[in-house]
Amino acid sequence: MVKIKVGICGFARSQDIVFTNLRLLEVQTTFYKPMLKSTAEKWRMRAPKDFEFTLKAWQLITHEPTSPTYRKSKLKIAEHEWNKYGFFRPTDKVFEAWEVTNEIRKALDAKIVVFQCPASFKESEENINNMRNFFRSINNRRDIQKIWEQRGKWSKNTIRKLCAELDLIHCVDPFADDPLTPAGFAYFRLHGSPPGKRMYRYTYKKEDLKELYERCMNKNFSEVYVLFNNNTMYGDALRFKELLS
Repeated sequence: MVKIKVGICGFARSQDIVFTNLRLLEVQTTFYKPMLKSTAEKWRMRAPKDFEFTLKAWQLITHEPTSPTYRKSKLKIAEHEWNKYGFFRPTDKVFEAWEVTNEIRKALDAKIVVFQCPASFKESEENINNMRNFFRSINNRRDIQKIWEQRGKWSKNTIRKLCAELDLIHCVDPFADDPLTPAGFAYFRLHGSPPGKRMYRYTYKKEDLKELYERCMNKNFSEVYVLFNNNTMYGDALRFKELLS
């Protein structure tokens, strides 16, 4: 029997409401500008014992300073230092960003870290080598499940090989693609698809949720995490939970 765990990306409602009605949340703050470790510890203490946090890695690891997400976070990086950030570059700045991410992960008692890459992070020898250097450096942490959401143009064969080599789980929106890592564990992030239909503003219909259920059940998965990341994520997650029951 497939175990399906349903959650949302960020607090779309108050903490009390989310902690009462769901058992999974992907923390978004850590991507933009990480909160204090003490804040993460308070979240963990307030949440039920069986509530699970996952989190996104800080964008300093995955995104270059030219990304609009830096402006949204009010992060100002001097232009002469741009080449020290993002794209998994083997620099002190990137590894320091990982240490910050990992400290918050431990405070949340989270086992899963999502590395979301921008569309500009495309398949190249340099990017592949950067990924190898970065993940080999942190792969001594076997208690961490590493999720790679790739948005740039990569060949399926390269994705398969890198995920196998670096112990990564390929994350997809199940309405847009199928994961390329072997059957077993799957991590789905739903961005308001089916693609081309208003994206984040899209509210999933009953037939969409039924199709999502079938996609979870039909790929020989043993466990699937389903994270809604659209404007109506909270309501959609509750309706999907109801369908499962």
